[in-house]
Amino acid sequence: MSTLNGRILVTGGAGFIGSALVWALNQRGFTDIVITDFLGSDEKWKNLVPLKFATYVEADAFREHLRNKPTAHGKFSTVFHLGACSATTEKNAAYLVGNNYNVTKELASWSLDQGARFIYASSAATYGDGAQGMDDRGEDLHALRPLNMYGYSKHLFDLHAQRQGWFNRIVGVKYFNVFGPNEDHKADMRSLVNKAYQQILNTGTVQLFKSHKLEYNDGEQMRDFLYVKDAIEMTIHFAERATTGGGLFNLGSGQANTWLTLTNAIFDALGREPSIEFIDMPEVLRGKYQYFTQADIAKLRETGYEREMTPLDEAVRDYVQGYLMTGKKLGD
Repeated sequence: MSTLNGRILVTGGAGFIGSALVWALNQRGFTDIVITDFLGSDEKWKNLVPLKFATYVEADAFREHLRNKPTAHGKFSTVFHLGACSATTEKNAAYLVGNNYNVTKELASWSLDQGARFIYASSAATYGDGAQGMDDRGEDLHALRPLNMYGYSKHLFDLHAQRQGWFNRIVGVKYFNVFGPNEDHKADMRSLVNKAYQQILNTGTVQLFKSHKLEYNDGEQMRDFLYVKDAIEMTIHFAERATTGGGLFNLGSGQANTWLTLTNAIFDALGREPSIEFIDMPEVLRGKYQYFTQADIAKLRETGYEREMTPLDEAVRDYVQGYLMTGKKLGD
């Protein structure tokens, strides 16, 4: 049973994953979509230009509307809550709690009250350094130790949802390292692919952090890199197959790759020989750095998700040649 049969809300819909999600919904013929976000002074508004949707509402105004009149924007069948501060270096804990925790609590409760399918972005950052594993079946969420306040703000809502007994009805998706088109506005939070492309154009060389752990050589720190087009297919799956129930789910490729593998794929997409320089990792990051992430996606597969992941080299080529080199957005 699909819940994509009525009005759809996408929070953070001008952002990276949010705008990609709206694009994928448009590809399926869905346009009765309300988008909320904080457009601010960056250029993520450009992500909205090629998309089709019913209306756009600034996030704080939308929140106020719901407080005063829960039906202010009509009845929704599905709520994709992707709006959040995603900066892993953000130090304003009060802001993160307000934006990533309190807002999510309000939206989840409101969605459940009106019978809407609620799918929200948790984060792989909730796993911390991975010492407690990266198992989305784990019932003892209290055992997890996020390394930064961003991860903890996401973890707080996961704990709240578990206390409320909501995980039989709502879905939390734990994105691993997502990259792809529509991320230009993210400044320092852009993926390495985006940053490296600019570095190669400017200097011909890509800078990578040295390893500060003996068990990892420079550039051989590992991440589960996930193409945004795969990430949104997985996300929409939980609305298209609402009978899957709820819970927390890892969304990744299921395969860890080194930074060197990723960087070499970027040079290959550009038809250039690799040129890599290793630089010291800033002190502020060293104690909060994940050296290995890999999503176990068996639980996702058990819900009936059968699509294969885009191989890393193909995903990088599609992104570099189809979007970075052309300046196109999803939907152009």
